[in-house]
Amino acid sequence: MGELLGLGLSHAGMFVYPDAEMVNILRRELERDTMPPELREVKNWPQPMQAEWGEDEGLSAARAHRDIVVNGFRQLREELDSFRPDFVLIWGDDQHENFKEDVVPPFCVYAYDQVECRPFRHGGPFRRTRNIWGYPDDGVVSVRGHRDASTYLAEQLLERDFDVAYAFRPHHHPGLAHAFINTVLYLDYDRQGFDYPVIPFHVNCYGSDFFRDRSGIEGYGRVPPSPKPRRCFDLGKAVAEIIQESPWRAALIGSSSWSHAFLTKKHHGLYPDVESDRQRLDDLKTGQHGGWRNLSRDTLVDAGQHEFLNWVCLAGAMSDRKAEVLAYGETWILNSDKAAAVFRP
Repeated sequence: MGELLGLGLSHAGMFVYPDAEMVNILRRELERDTMPPELREVKNWPQPMQAEWGEDEGLSAARAHRDIVVNGFRQLREELDSFRPDFVLIWGDDQHENFKEDVVPPFCVYAYDQVECRPFRHGGPFRRTRNIWGYPDDGVVSVRGHRDASTYLAEQLLERDFDVAYAFRPHHHPGLAHAFINTVLYLDYDRQGFDYPVIPFHVNCYGSDFFRDRSGIEGYGRVPPSPKPRRCFDLGKAVAEIIQESPWRAALIGSSSWSHAFLTKKHHGLYPDVESDRQRLDDLKTGQHGGWRNLSRDTLVDAGQHEFLNWVCLAGAMSDRKAEVLAYGETWILNSDKAAAVFRP
């Protein structure tokens, strides 16, 4: 019988770059034409946000935030090494990377043998290519897959009426979308090596916001939504059951930050929904994560918690366990609140 370990963490790209560049994502949002002019002035921000910005424009806050979150990464790596899985499955999202206008599946199991990733080629919203590990811009990170387990999992999910897609090679992205490769990088933050086979499991978290900020897509009309939380929860539960009936030991990972500032429309993309994230944190600490099945899609979208669906898959897989929260980084200026948690056997 297979055994399971559950892990939850963030794949936020800011931790790839130096402290001074972490706040650049906020600076980018402040430059948007659609940002209300009054919100470009610090004096009009919520008081906790002003305090975090401080006298050094967020540099001290960035350092403290990294310390909290990276400490969580390191503790998760210890849990992973203690468990010694046969493979690591990562529920992660795609942001117009591997999936584009020609196909956007709700779920997709990647059955890769091996993939060469180059995650340092551009700085994205952080505007820099210099990374904290000193990799060259074209530096390669090789990730092994587990094709036997991937194809078995896709087959068994289809038998259980979960109509998942599967892929044997990349579509548009030559490596792995950042949700997956950043998860690998962060679980190997101290560069000790990461030889666990990885099964990337795509979840279309962005739904109707999938083409956010993409030009030239106006002619497509309405964009369909993401899967509902209850479907993600049930899929996670089914994945756990399938693996428990298999011969493999697996670590199941929900990878995402929680509320994202740039997705929180009611805040004009300036800061995340901190209060909603605090409620999710309380659910996790008190063992009430089973209730995430009953969250509405509209509730998550309103809070900018689109990517939280990855954690909902994990919650379904770990519905009979209680989590230990190892770290929680709350922030008003660094785009998203971030949690690290473990569900032990």
